[in-house]
Amino acid sequence: LMMCFDLGGPVNKAAYLFATAGLSADTQSAHEIMAAVMAAGMVPPLALSAATFLRARLFTKAEVENGRSAWLLGLSFITEGAIPFAAADPLRIIPPAMVGGAVTGALSMAMHVRSKAPHGGLFVFFAIDNLLGFVISIIAGALVTCVGVLALKQLAANKKKTAEVAAA
Repeated sequence: LMMCFDLGGPVNKAAYLFATAGLSADTQSAHEIMAAVMAAGMVPPLALSAATFLRARLFTKAEVENGRSAWLLGLSFITEGAIPFAAADPLRIIPPAMVGGAVTGALSMAMHVRSKAPHGGLFVFFAIDNLLGFVISIIAGALVTCVGVLALKQLAANKKKTAEVAAA
């Protein structure tokens, strides 16, 4: 949840620092925390890339362009790939991202996914125990986030259209 609150800001960095500091303990629980943090941090850019692909008309041209590269940032565990979306529409981006990140973190911990690498996303697959659980966690959280963002964006579009019809 913390990884998706400010998408690379101080709350995100606090969660990341906690996870990376724990790696020095070299315990199973520390590696599970690192995996949950990394997986949750990958969710927002992946989800927003999918959302812009699935329903481009709900986004600006600039957001659709950002969506084309956000998937690579997400796979690399660069949460900041979601910042342009959140800056443009924070109330429709951040809450679904937080829910998706929480789902991802919970699933990752429940499946005992472990990461010995502090960064790298899927590109450090060799340092992740239970890679399938890692991928399932990320996909589940990205789906939750994507659906939430699209639902909120569609509600806003419907409300705007209703207001325009009423004004005409």
